[in-house]
Amino acid sequence: MSTNTGAVEKDEPVDERRAASVNRGAAAAAADAGGLVTAWSDAARRLLGFEPGDVIGCSVADLLAEPLPVDALRSLAEPDEWSGTVVVQHRDGHLVEVRLDAHPLLDGAGAVHWFLTATVPEPAAQLQKWALEQFPVPVALFDQDGLAVSTNSAMEGVMGRPSRDLLGRRVGESVDGRRRLPGFEGLGDAVQRVLRTGETMPYEAWLHAPGEPREHAWLVSLSPLKDNAGRIRGLCLAAMDSTEQFLARRRLSVLNESGVRIGSTLDVARTAEELAEVYTAHFADFALVDLLESALAGDETGAVPDAAPVFRRTACRSVLEGCPEVTIPVGATHGYRKDSPQGRVLTDGRGLFHAVDEAGRRWWAADSPDSVRSIDTHGIHTLLVVPLRARGITLGLAILGRHRTPEPFDDDDLLLAKELAARAAVCVDNARRYTRERDTALALQRSLLPQHAPRQAAVEVASRYRPASSRAGIGGDWFDVIPLSGARVALVVGDVVGHGVQASATMGRLRTAVRTLADVDLAPDELLTQLDDIVLRLDSERTQDAAEEPPSPGEVGATCLYAVYDPVSRRCTMARAGHPVPAMVTPDGKVSFLDLPIGPPLGLGGLPFETAEFDISEGSILALYTDGLVHAPDRDLDDGLAMLRRALGGPGRALEEICDGVLRSLVPDRPADDVALLVVRIRALEASRVAAWDVPADPSSVARARALACEQLATWHLEDLGFVTELVVSELVTNAIRYGGSPIQLRLILDTALICEVSDSSSTAPHMRRARVFDEGGRGLLLVAQLTQRWGSRHTRTGKTIWAEQALPTARAENGASGTVSDTGSSRGAVGGGGEKPLARR
Repeated sequence: MSTNTGAVEKDEPVDERRAASVNRGAAAAAADAGGLVTAWSDAARRLLGFEPGDVIGCSVADLLAEPLPVDALRSLAEPDEWSGTVVVQHRDGHLVEVRLDAHPLLDGAGAVHWFLTATVPEPAAQLQKWALEQFPVPVALFDQDGLAVSTNSAMEGVMGRPSRDLLGRRVGESVDGRRRLPGFEGLGDAVQRVLRTGETMPYEAWLHAPGEPREHAWLVSLSPLKDNAGRIRGLCLAAMDSTEQFLARRRLSVLNESGVRIGSTLDVARTAEELAEVYTAHFADFALVDLLESALAGDETGAVPDAAPVFRRTACRSVLEGCPEVTIPVGATHGYRKDSPQGRVLTDGRGLFHAVDEAGRRWWAADSPDSVRSIDTHGIHTLLVVPLRARGITLGLAILGRHRTPEPFDDDDLLLAKELAARAAVCVDNARRYTRERDTALALQRSLLPQHAPRQAAVEVASRYRPASSRAGIGGDWFDVIPLSGARVALVVGDVVGHGVQASATMGRLRTAVRTLADVDLAPDELLTQLDDIVLRLDSERTQDAAEEPPSPGEVGATCLYAVYDPVSRRCTMARAGHPVPAMVTPDGKVSFLDLPIGPPLGLGGLPFETAEFDISEGSILALYTDGLVHAPDRDLDDGLAMLRRALGGPGRALEEICDGVLRSLVPDRPADDVALLVVRIRALEASRVAAWDVPADPSSVARARALACEQLATWHLEDLGFVTELVVSELVTNAIRYGGSPIQLRLILDTALICEVSDSSSTAPHMRRARVFDEGGRGLLLVAQLTQRWGSRHTRTGKTIWAEQALPTARAENGASGTVSDTGSSRGAVGGGGEKPLARR
């Protein structure tokens, strides 16, 4: 059979094929079992110049200029068909290279004869043959049945078998034909699909060919071979080793994946765990992350400590459940010697990988004998160590190992491990910086919030603050309970726009401003108006102070709710600036949200605020909160308010229990925004602890006022406070008569202190001054200020009230705080008559 005869019909008879070969110029000869020429064609005469009489009876070997190839000798011995290139000698002495095809024939006695054909390859055909044979890409040709009919030497090398062992086999079929090679199943199916459809098909595979030491990535091109009529006669398979390109794509894919998986939270430990997870998911059998204690403590020098550095095991991950390779648990501290691989990487800042040989075992044994036992137990054969460095600061080390993967680490693995470590180091550094800033902001925030509720009888207080856990940082939520004059109390909840230290600092300034304005006894709407001006000034100052990229006006803002509760009248006055409405729980456990007009958030300016008054029964509960409690990414405001209603409901519950239940129901473990919650139970001041009298605008009424006050002190068993109380009543009532206007009222309140109030219809507030030596007046308020705890004035709807507070004796103060009094009646009436003389000037 000659190779230059073109495609041969499958059902063409052998004799016809041979005759066609001779007719197309192929030289033919025959030889017996001993290798002697028995027939010689005319074409053979023209090819070599020998007449039939010259060669018949001679050995075929005498015509060869070179010995037959080894595979030809093997075919002669079997016997089997053979084809190949040989060099023969022409009669005139020159050498001729021919393609020889040898076909064994059996005679009637069973003896083997050989039919030989020889052709001189055309130059183009010879080049094609050489190109296919020497082409570095593995190539195989298959017939219509998917059986291999030809392979080149590159394919033989990949498959680890000579061509004769591959011919007649399907893709992936073993030499004995009894089994399929693992990994080749998909490729075999692809070959059958191309033979069936006639369409060229690319195929990518990651498999271990029998002639290769390890798995490779192959890009296989499957092309159908067709005759002139377009009929599919076979298939050409060319396989390109794309391992380098595949690994490069995989490295790029891993790096892209790491951008999503590593640094998902601003938590140092979680970031280290994510790095270890990426390592073990792609090219390591276990991974450890050790961070320097100095870096975690905030060292910014970037220098490795001269003394033995201390590491904290931060994360570990393994392909084996439970990380059995790890001998130092997560959270434990340990160290490495400077001459160990870990110490060298820490000092040099360059990663390395090394086989676990005797030198490596000695290093590990010196640092941790348990590590050597783990290496031997799990068969760890290669280790890789890379540093974690970011912004010039050494943060720690990542240690990787292989025991289930047979291939050791290589340079590509080291490059990828270093790149992942560099990316993770930036995330770790961001996380630790964020943690430090968050701790600072949280400490500032907590220091600015009230540490404990002040002693007062108006309300019982419980509160909670939960900082945000998002990347935005701590917000500016705050709450406050401010004692006011007349046994009243102010309740405040606010929320500053923004997060971080700046928001906490702004919150502190606003809280201080609210306390200052509350001391002036402003009404809720007036206080919010003043606070709005303060926010506008803060925003203006921030805009002017910004050296680069100044913030836009309006970036400093806040919401606030301010309420004043009077336990005597049991009325609560409220106003809000863009803040959520408060909730009220009645003594029977029913929950409602107060109908409080909403005002604009602080910082807009120019818009009014409205107040609303509510009569609140004793034992009711008010819940004031910031929007982080009811707002959440996974629910809308209505759902949040409904959940709050359910969490607050129920009679007779303790305030601490209510706070815990609200947070448990509405606030996740990692809230997206800060949450401030202030819950108060309303108390009423008993009528027996309040005494009030109307005072005529007559100087003679001063004495009567002093007398009534002393009588009330006797009822309350506070005779020890009589002298100072007489002086205070005399001074305040006298000033009201002289400089105020009717109606005038004197009121005594027994709370945590003894409160003396005198009200009149004038809006002119008194001012304390220092009297000169020869002045007859001007010393009264100075004496009041020196003899009482504090004093002041507040404006009312009908005028003003001057008040002064005296400290109670210790026992009485405790009774006053607990609400215990000795008399159940109240004193109300008019001061006048009786002929009492006014208090003499002292």
